[in-house]
Amino acid sequence: MQMTLDDLDRGLLAALQEDAGQSYAALGEAVGLSAGSAHERVRKLKAAGVIRRTTVDVDPAAVGLGVLAFVLLESGAWMGDEPTLTALRKIPSVEEAHVIAGPASVLVKVRTATTEDLQATLRALHQVDGVTSTQTVVVLETFFERQPAVV
Repeated sequence: MQMTLDDLDRGLLAALQEDAGQSYAALGEAVGLSAGSAHERVRKLKAAGVIRRTTVDVDPAAVGLGVLAFVLLESGAWMGDEPTLTALRKIPSVEEAHVIAGPASVLVKVRTATTEDLQATLRALHQVDGVTSTQTVVVLETFFERQPAVV
């Protein structure tokens, strides 16, 4: 069930996306609520699954993960089931995995330190049951990445 968001909820979400570590007092001030009211609304947003987790945005290059690639996994069979998910989660350099419609079955986002590590990841992806081939796009420069816009 989808929670109905009002302008205060959207304001809180936008403020949290900007800095998830700020105090409830600062959040409340940003949207015109008391700290207690802001805290209660954030609690409800978490309980409803709107806020899935609180995290830190780490610069991949600053921690030695400067190679970014998107890999299309081709298969002769459906790959949107648990065995595929489990196998992909076991590969540490796979950051995201998406079942897609189009030229392949699954799209994965991979970050590694070197192109040699990327090659090792591609070998690991070829070991995933059902994968028949891969197509890899290496990113040369990222213009921007962003969170979903809270409208």
